[in-house]
Amino acid sequence: MTPKSVIARLVQQEDLNFLLTNRIPRGLLTRFVGWLSRIESPLFCRLCIAVWRLFTDLDLSESKKQRFNSLHECFTRELKEGARRIDPDPNCLISPCDALVGACGQLRQGMALQAKGFDYPLLDLLHDEAACRYYEGCQYLTLRLTSSMYHRFHAPADMTVERVVYISGDTWNVNPIALKRVERLFCKNERAVLRCRLEPSGAMLTLVPVAAILVASIRLNFLDVLLHIGYKGPNLIPCDAAMRRGQEMGWFEHGSTIIVFAPPGTELVPGIEEGTRLAMGQAIMRSKQSPCQLN
Repeated sequence: MTPKSVIARLVQQEDLNFLLTNRIPRGLLTRFVGWLSRIESPLFCRLCIAVWRLFTDLDLSESKKQRFNSLHECFTRELKEGARRIDPDPNCLISPCDALVGACGQLRQGMALQAKGFDYPLLDLLHDEAACRYYEGCQYLTLRLTSSMYHRFHAPADMTVERVVYISGDTWNVNPIALKRVERLFCKNERAVLRCRLEPSGAMLTLVPVAAILVASIRLNFLDVLLHIGYKGPNLIPCDAAMRRGQEMGWFEHGSTIIVFAPPGTELVPGIEEGTRLAMGQAIMRSKQSPCQLN
């Protein structure tokens, strides 16, 4: 048995995994990894990547760069031109990122599914009563980015980002093991709520990037701020950022989760279910009718 397989078996033991990734000083460790990742030393970076590969299947073959000065450069790497295909159907929403599908389905009575047996109130996540009313009965999709995945995220449609609400919080791990054990985890973690208007319908689409341990830093290209656990505000940031389908919106600095809330009249495309692996640009939802607008 190889050292990597031994480590993989240990990490897959749920009790040990939860202990190592949650029952520790999460905020302190996250700040430390943030500092460590910015050390500029190609030799040190190669050493860290070699250790990283003991825990995950890191594939850098699609990366625009093959040599990095820091772990931060590797975490936030760009892809080669043409590495991702954007679905051409204008009636589809595309996946904003490479991801594994977590919970998905229809919002009922203001509740969304975190993991089997664990629901959470949408109001606790969004802090917006009007948006909760708007999305009642609509489709949502949880997209989990693992640490080895491409960490940038992109616009799922032609749209305008009209406001960002930053909600400070904890840095629980967002892997399936933690989601089965920590109630309302997404509602506890640091996150940004991006309210967007689709073109040309004006229907509302909401994206919620959720930070996690080691990754409490979210960069949005259209804002001149870095949202992180030390950010003091303002919490509500008005903006008017026009985005084209597939255009880069920002990045996480390790791996985390994006929750997509689609407007009325939208359905999941066939084959989207828990565990499905998605590539950025792949169709995830399709419009059935002309959606209504938020009043």
